Amino acid sequence: MASGPTPAVPVKPTLPDDDCQDFASAMRDVRQLTPSQRVSVRPPAPDPQPRYSRADEAAVLAELLAGPDPDAFETGDTLSYQAEGVQDRVLRQLRRGGFRLDAELDLHGLNRDKARTAVALFFTDCRARDHRCVRIIHGKGHGSPNSGPVLKRELDGWLRKLRDVLAFCSARPQDGGSGAIYVLLRRAL
Repeated sequence: MASGPTPAVPVKPTLPDDDCQDFASAMRDVRQLTPSQRVSVRPPAPDPQPRYSRADEAAVLAELLAGPDPDAFETGDTLSYQAEGVQDRVLRQLRRGGFRLDAELDLHGLNRDKARTAVALFFTDCRARDHRCVRIIHGKGHGSPNSGPVLKRELDGWLRKLRDVLAFCSARPQDGGSGAIYVLLRRAL
């Protein structure tokens, strides 16, 4: 009957007697420290806050409260915008629904002021969560008296003023069509 390899037996290293005596002589005056009864407690570090985050949030709200520039928005049924430097292929990809939607905001039933506040808070949250593409449902204005889609026009103006907005366009029919928009946001730094 053949047996496998024999397990290795650990070998304890041995020191020459001279080395042991030298070590003992060097350690002669060394005494073990008694444990201290003091406990060192460091206060917990404060939660990290992004620099200027409150100022950025205030700036977003101020931009939205300034109101839209009536000459800036489009008069057709669909909305479309791309910031300077954004490539046409990025806007085409956005129109086709080529970006994953990270969040959604529904403005149905809100008046102009409540919608403006909701949009400001929504974008503050999107920036904090580093969302890239979101959908805002503004409705088609069927409930608006004779003036057409109020929130749609307002939203067009508000978004054009925001630095974080790279592009936006009306959504595909299955995502709300002319009653909703996709918004492509700048990555958080």
